Amino acid sequence: MNYLSTRDRTLRVGGAEAVKLGLSRDGGLLTPEAIPQIGEAFLEELTGASYQERAAKVMALYLTDYTEEELRTFAENAYGAGKFDTPAAAPLRKVDETTHCLELWHGPTSAFKDMALQMLPQLLSAALRKTGEEKTVCILVATSGDTGKAAMEGFADVPQTRIMVFYPRDGVSAVQEAQMVTQEGANVGVCAVKGNFDDAQAGVKRIFSDESLRKTLAERGYLLSSANSINWGRILPQVVYYVSAYCDLLRDGEIRMGEKINFCVPTGNFGDILAAYYAKRMGLPVGKLICASNKNDVLTDFLRTGVYDRNRPFHNTMSPSMDILVSSNLERLLFDLSGENDEEVRGYMEALAESGKYEVSEKIKAALRERFWGGFCDEKGTTETIAQYYQKYGYLIDTHTAVAAGVMEQYRRETGDRTVTVFASTASPYKFCDHVLRAIGQEPRGGGVELLDQLNAATGVAVPKRLAVLKGKARRFDLTAEKAEMDNVVLDFLR
Repeated sequence: MNYLSTRDRTLRVGGAEAVKLGLSRDGGLLTPEAIPQIGEAFLEELTGASYQERAAKVMALYLTDYTEEELRTFAENAYGAGKFDTPAAAPLRKVDETTHCLELWHGPTSAFKDMALQMLPQLLSAALRKTGEEKTVCILVATSGDTGKAAMEGFADVPQTRIMVFYPRDGVSAVQEAQMVTQEGANVGVCAVKGNFDDAQAGVKRIFSDESLRKTLAERGYLLSSANSINWGRILPQVVYYVSAYCDLLRDGEIRMGEKINFCVPTGNFGDILAAYYAKRMGLPVGKLICASNKNDVLTDFLRTGVYDRNRPFHNTMSPSMDILVSSNLERLLFDLSGENDEEVRGYMEALAESGKYEVSEKIKAALRERFWGGFCDEKGTTETIAQYYQKYGYLIDTHTAVAAGVMEQYRRETGDRTVTVFASTASPYKFCDHVLRAIGQEPRGGGVELLDQLNAATGVAVPKRLAVLKGKARRFDLTAEKAEMDNVVLDFLR
């Protein structure tokens, strides 16, 4: 299967090349030329399968220049024993008769990004072999909290790769920062950016589009690629867990074959819910896709009005991985809903760059209303939802998961829809100890990783082992840069 640029559909590359490049050189996102279809026979085959088998089968539909045997090996390496703390990799937890939580944080960094970033390094290494690439690939990452650590964990000491992560100074949790600045590996680098996530993300995109910088790096023997969700190799492994969740509901007798379910996903950059959209487009029986935002509610307004407007205050919230005003993966959705009209999409993206705002066509507005529902949960609502789930269900959830749970209940109240719904849990509560402690009525004593023990003592919930080892771990990285200096950071890193 080939992949097209959302801004010029005449640009076509194979799957391995798409994974290697990460971002199309015209600034567009590489997107599959067709959406494979699945039916009941496919889902029946996967219902009794392991997560690794499901991953290989789903990904083989899109990556036709990889063999299913290769993908099965990659899946065993990514999700097998020693990487994830449960054989299920992405288990479902039943909350009540119509509500289930998809736990996506059982990997090495206790966040959902592990689901893709344990797979991406293997896809990329294979892509280098398949395309005959001799240069060393430098992975550039802008992170709002979780992607950076997950990417470094996946790429640390992987041959023929280097990785540089940019994160917003003062814009991530203490545990998230500790995870990044203590990262081991000879090929990794970390830099704080004076600004917010959108500044870091814009800087990375600028570097990718800088022909003279790319030429300089090529002369040094380097090729740029991305581990952000702008890379198709990030989105595809995320499609898997929505298909897997449906199969788990079938296996456990919670739904009948063909019965539609809803998904509610907390999202900032629109990658996680886009993966659910692709699963729906493939034929997975999905009703409504509920898009959950925090106080940075640009996506809520867009889904309700068809107007995307980033010209609004930026809020640093207790769910920092969603503190985003420019949702890059929305471009892939617009490309699909416009009928792959690259000229139309290019116009929207140019308007966003020039004025920070665009309004989509009536055709796209109608499609959004049919497929999506958008809502947001403020800080008070997030805190109340954490408390409610802990008191009512004995279930400790993090701030991002609480945003999803809160918005899911808003949707149900406003629509009366009681369809079986799966909401995504994207991080361990231990990554946001201070806010979780306050929500359950405890006053944090200290800060950062010191709070892991306090939350454990208060709840009895086990601390993920890879977070527990952060206590006392030496800091390796202290670099901070202005957003305009990010290209120089990359050049220094790749001398």
